[in-house]
Amino acid sequence: MDFQDTPEQAAWRQEVRAFIENERPSEYDPDRGMQGEEGPPRNEAWYRRWQDKLTERGWIAPAWPKEYGGASLGVMEQFIMNEEFAEARVPSGSIGNGVSMLGPTIIAHGSEEQQEEHLGRMLRGEVVWCQGYSEPGSGSDLASLQTRAIRDGDDYVINGQKIWTSGAHYSDWMFMLARTDPDAPKHRGISYFLLDMETPGITVRPLVNMGNMHNFNEVFFEDVRVPAENIVGEVNRGWYVGATTLDFERSSIGSAVAHRQTLERYIAYWREHQDGVSNPEGVREAIAERWIEASTAKMLSYRVVGMQAAGEIPNSEASIAKMFSTELSQRIAGTAIKMLGTAGQLNGGADAPFEGRLGAGYVASVSATIAGGTSEIQRNIIATRGLGLPRA
Repeated sequence: MDFQDTPEQAAWRQEVRAFIENERPSEYDPDRGMQGEEGPPRNEAWYRRWQDKLTERGWIAPAWPKEYGGASLGVMEQFIMNEEFAEARVPSGSIGNGVSMLGPTIIAHGSEEQQEEHLGRMLRGEVVWCQGYSEPGSGSDLASLQTRAIRDGDDYVINGQKIWTSGAHYSDWMFMLARTDPDAPKHRGISYFLLDMETPGITVRPLVNMGNMHNFNEVFFEDVRVPAENIVGEVNRGWYVGATTLDFERSSIGSAVAHRQTLERYIAYWREHQDGVSNPEGVREAIAERWIEASTAKMLSYRVVGMQAAGEIPNSEASIAKMFSTELSQRIAGTAIKMLGTAGQLNGGADAPFEGRLGAGYVASVSATIAGGTSEIQRNIIATRGLGLPRA
């Protein structure tokens, strides 16, 4: 990995920085995040202005080809843009899972009608998408899913259940996997559907986590009719369709930068309040360890993007970066509670440190090593594909 930008990369970095400096939305509070229980602020004027400016440049989906509304950016250009957005703590403009997951799938496998209907609205933030993959008995072993879709004339009739469906309570559409051939081998009898969430027979039930936050949901399907034309790709080939991705920039640089920024805020607080802590040396050592680990996470991100820029496939390396970053987020949350002591138990209130957000953040961090592939799954990938060990 060459840590120095080429002249072209330096010019691109400066272009991104200048755009952020001139156009950043002053109304956005990065400490509170963009998305709450009611979803992103897609109807607020400041967010629409910001999103429109990104859309004009193709920066909502920078990896997409220009003919589909993207910017056709290369790996390093994407990396630099993501890094600068993370450093400036501005929103990416992408809402839900549509741009990052569904968009590349429709570009690669969708019909012209599907591309025309969905891609533009996705980029403009007019439609929010959620993902219908996991089921109560099918998480890590997703190919064992049991939600059924049976052909009936021009429609498929879907019955079953999905779980851990992030944002289903405010999403407009869902992309989902359902079993269309129960007699086929489990990877070969699955189809990929696009589903309007207003379709009769869909019930969304909230799942409130132990931090008292509502992000996840259970979704039930009872005789839900979906037009056959809403299948993406071939019938019974949905497993392979769903594996598609065109955005190969998987460095997690945004998380690495966010870890360092979080620690900077904690260090500033610590310098003012350390006299009231019972074990200042222990807290100081813990913060120092987290800082070193945040620097390590950044280097792992650089390793991934360096491989991609060289035309290599960072398989186990991406898993290492993901696993290390998510486990680090839990350690940082634990260090914050250690720093605050009993005040870390406060949940809200203007007089509480950090307005009482760190206690809820500590509890919510439990899910970090589950979402997007558990640490156990990542370790299996590292062992088999990285170290060449036999499958357990």
